[in-house]
Amino acid sequence: MDIIIAVILGIIQGVTEFLPISSSGHLEIAKTILGDNSLPKESLLMTLVLHGATALSTIVVFRKDIQDIFQGLFQFKKNEAFYFSLKIIISMIPAVFIGLFFEDFITELFHKNILLVGVMLWITALLLFLANRAEVTEKKITFKSAIGIGIMQAIAILPGISRSGATIAIGVILGIDKSKAARFSFIMVIPLIFGSMAKSILEIDNHVSEVNILSLSLGFIASFITGIIACKWMIEWVKNSKLWYFSVYCLVGGSIAIIFELL
Repeated sequence: MDIIIAVILGIIQGVTEFLPISSSGHLEIAKTILGDNSLPKESLLMTLVLHGATALSTIVVFRKDIQDIFQGLFQFKKNEAFYFSLKIIISMIPAVFIGLFFEDFITELFHKNILLVGVMLWITALLLFLANRAEVTEKKITFKSAIGIGIMQAIAILPGISRSGATIAIGVILGIDKSKAARFSFIMVIPLIFGSMAKSILEIDNHVSEVNILSLSLGFIASFITGIIACKWMIEWVKNSKLWYFSVYCLVGGSIAIIFELL
């Protein structure tokens, strides 16, 4: 893979992972536009590396929160860290279930179906619009809302639905404080990303001699740095109730996809 393409993909992944506009879709579109002719194994490995970089950037941004969680857990008491971790685990169950048993089915069902992608972008736009208009509250995440956010994360496997956008939006719609919803959304995906990476790496054979280590490294660095910036920016953006900008973006993008398919 060309070094310049790797850096551009890294920047795109770093930015779109935390913005509610579907990062995976943008990454694959960018590969096509940039003329990436990588072999499937190399392309998959690059995608895994870029996702790993944004997961690491999430850990850096929320390092204090994660440290507090682990410290609380090692006290072996039913404290706030224990209950927060339990909510994270509960929220992961729907996505893990779908990923293990229905991922191939969903991928095959929606493969190259631009019309459905457009409709899912419309749904994302609607969720973001409703979240933007939701009443500002100081509610905390409950076990019930954690399940609701987890179900939305599983639904976000569908192409065109932004994982971060959908989970933050449903949290806000359920009455959760916006900054708490964003924090929960970003932290809850860390175990899933690393789990998905481990699963995918195990499915790749050892014949990856064509991989350009320099491209992987530069792509990782670009994704990691832009990921940190985008993550912090998105938290502030949610606090300031500007999700409607992304709602318009998804609405326009979905409309273009639908018109393209119908024509």
